[in-house]
Amino acid sequence: MGIFNRNFDKPGPGVNKDEPRKKGFARFFELLTRDFGDLVKLNILFCLTVLPTAAAFALGMFGFYTLILLLLSLLLAFPVGGALVSCIYYITRMMRDDPSYVWHEFKRKFLENYRQAAPIGMLCTAFIYAQLWIWILLFGALAVGELVGGIFWYFATLLASLLFMMVTPYVFLHLAYIDLKTFSILKNSVLMSFAYFPRSLMGAITGSIIWLAFILFMPVSMIAFPLIILIAVSLSMLLSLMWIWPPFNKHFKIEETLIQRTEE
Repeated sequence: MGIFNRNFDKPGPGVNKDEPRKKGFARFFELLTRDFGDLVKLNILFCLTVLPTAAAFALGMFGFYTLILLLLSLLLAFPVGGALVSCIYYITRMMRDDPSYVWHEFKRKFLENYRQAAPIGMLCTAFIYAQLWIWILLFGALAVGELVGGIFWYFATLLASLLFMMVTPYVFLHLAYIDLKTFSILKNSVLMSFAYFPRSLMGAITGSIIWLAFILFMPVSMIAFPLIILIAVSLSMLLSLMWIWPPFNKHFKIEETLIQRTEE
């Protein structure tokens, strides 16, 4: 069986269509165990998509033609937005218990959305690179006993990262499911992130736990770097979407609408 193929004809125990879905941690572990292979495939596809921009940024950080490569890394981030839409769309399909083929759905949603998602993805990439740069400077100064700019900069940077993690999943959910202009998507995403603040906050915290642990425990955490290629990105998305997908789905009646379309 190929890496991007999945046999849905294989008989299994099945699930009663009237059986209620599990909730909370039980639901999370059900999805993780049932669709672990798809999460790995999705993660690899995403990493391959962002490899050019990440490589250019890393080389720039190490001082190889720094300005040129950092600017190039932003240009190479053109497909990142489309890849994020595809990943979030497929994970929500898993949450809707709608099995499919990873490569087929990733490619289809990417081609449908990459033009509108491209500038948003590039802005998100620029924000992440800027945050990485700032955190490296702050932790570097802290390591030699300096508190750069006082505690304010550490708090401000952490708050900016948290707000970013709260709002961006809604942006890409809109791109995946709702046909709106970009400005309306951004406005709706900000409003929804605060309208459902407790869930948005928990989604941001749980979705960033993996990355926070990786940063805090560097350089020891570098031994776990292969896990980033295999599962970390899709796992962090799943953790975040476990919190924010239910209100988003209920607000726009997405699953209800899709079921009606299927029945028609």
